[in-house]
Amino acid sequence: MSETASPPEAVTGVPLKGIVVVAHGGQEVSTKPTTAVQPAVLRMVPIARAIGNALSDAEIRVLRPRFTVRGWNEDAASPVGDLVALLDGIRARYGSTVPVTLVGHSMGARAALRAAGHPSVRAVAALAPWVPPGEPVAQLSGRRVLLAHGDRDKITRPRDTWAFAERAREVTQVTAIEVSADGHAMLRRAGLWHALAAEFARASFGAAAGEERLAAAVRDTGPGRVTV
Repeated sequence: MSETASPPEAVTGVPLKGIVVVAHGGQEVSTKPTTAVQPAVLRMVPIARAIGNALSDAEIRVLRPRFTVRGWNEDAASPVGDLVALLDGIRARYGSTVPVTLVGHSMGARAALRAAGHPSVRAVAALAPWVPPGEPVAQLSGRRVLLAHGDRDKITRPRDTWAFAERAREVTQVTAIEVSADGHAMLRRAGLWHALAAEFARASFGAAAGEERLAAAVRDTGPGRVTV
């Protein structure tokens, strides 16, 4: 990953209570290096900002790293290795005392779900995730999971997400949220997506809710899905 993915430096006198890692999307196959200005990377800037603002008083650090290359690249699962290396670095610095929440979009959501089995991860949010049939779920055991998908997404398939949710519920509690009238880029209702990510981050660290309607949706781990 890019240098921005390095584990956060310790801050003398300031106890770090948790870390949120925000993972951007990408392509099915590409070994081209990522850049700071590609749309998939830029799309996560306001999401990371919303999470940071929501947790500004909670000693939670938000990281927005870049993957090394743009693609998943079949069995290489390139972004998963990047995330695991970052998580290993965080654990090496802080031990088991600092929990991590992962928030990913599209390919980054798939990578976050795969990496959620890392011992430092307590929660994972997958926004418009790319979860093809057969994607593993066992690594999610004991993790808090949010799956959110727009009903107009033509890039990744909402039906795959809902099928993944049902399988994941065999090993953990899952919140499934359908965002009406929005697609893969999460732009038509951008503010809602940002708020959802922020509420999930709050909930994952036990922080007070911001917007109660969305907080209630995030807490809903019943069968089926909630529409917002």
